[in-house]
Amino acid sequence: MKSRILFILHLPPPVHGAAMVGKYIHDSKLINETFDCRYINLTMAKSMEDIGKVSLGKISSTFKLLRKIRLEVENFQPDVVYVTPNAKGGAFFKEFVVVQMLKRMGCKVIAHYHNKGVSTKQENWLYDQFYRRFFKGAKVILLSEALYPDMQKYVRHEDVAICPNGIPFVDYTYLERKNAVPRLFFLSNLIPSKGVLILLDALKLLKEEGHAFYCDYVGGETKDIDCNCFEEEVRKRNLDDCVKYHGPKYDDDKVAYFKGADIFVFPTVNEAFPLVIMEAMAYALPVVSTNEGGIIDMVHDGINGLICKKGNPQSLADCIEKLIVDKDLRIRMGKEGRQIFENEYTIEKFEKNMLGVLNTTISGLTNTTDE
Repeated sequence: MKSRILFILHLPPPVHGAAMVGKYIHDSKLINETFDCRYINLTMAKSMEDIGKVSLGKISSTFKLLRKIRLEVENFQPDVVYVTPNAKGGAFFKEFVVVQMLKRMGCKVIAHYHNKGVSTKQENWLYDQFYRRFFKGAKVILLSEALYPDMQKYVRHEDVAICPNGIPFVDYTYLERKNAVPRLFFLSNLIPSKGVLILLDALKLLKEEGHAFYCDYVGGETKDIDCNCFEEEVRKRNLDDCVKYHGPKYDDDKVAYFKGADIFVFPTVNEAFPLVIMEAMAYALPVVSTNEGGIIDMVHDGINGLICKKGNPQSLADCIEKLIVDKDLRIRMGKEGRQIFENEYTIEKFEKNMLGVLNTTISGLTNTTDE
């Protein structure tokens, strides 16, 4: 008899990493054939600009969500409930209420984290009390072993499973890029913590040193940085002739930027396990990023990319410079990245890993009782 799983997860829109992984799970033939699955969308934001904002509409939607979850649990009687919570902020408190309601209804909970930040709030007395209750009796799925220290105060290591993300297979045969001037590519919504402005600072240094390049920024506007704000930052650094913001791009439009680039740059300072790096690897691009979160599992410094110091424009500029001036290095690292993607980060690999984690975690939950 199939185990019954109620998935309470984020689905697009808006488009971000957790929502895309939620869609991959929702659409997975392997997972849906193995388990008896039901799905509830946890997303409240209608756009990237709406994320993090509190409104009467969201409060009303939260009450509707709680009622929907309660009715689904009563009717479906799941063996376990899978939830994708946030680590902090207003969304965490919303999901705290969801999880506490589930526990009161006798549900076993699996919390799958696509973000981090627990450790940054654990010294706060209020957060500490909420975290203790939230994690009690729950099993946790993390994207990388490197993310465990973020919540080790509240979660025993034996209650953690590791399941790296994956993306759909990209059928791509390497073709030598023939850009006369090296082309850099940044793909992310315009969130400061993704390194949006840090990269502009690094590009300013490179231009002042006489390096020629173009840099394409692709991603959605946010409440922190919109198009006008970004373009003003570009003008302040005298980068109008070599940096361009293209807005959000999807499907074939996005693919064109991957195929047209020489270097993928993602200098994030707050990350768990970014899908955009996998995409860059799939298109045989060398990656310049930081040692943030689980990135160290994907970008092996000197092998398929370069790791710079977080929040340090000079370190970032030095890494980019190495790849700008050495085409052979770019090609070699790009091919290495493609091989790592094929071996470790395809959607098929993710589905098999997730299936194993869910089976093991469900077995552990259904054979134990809360302490």
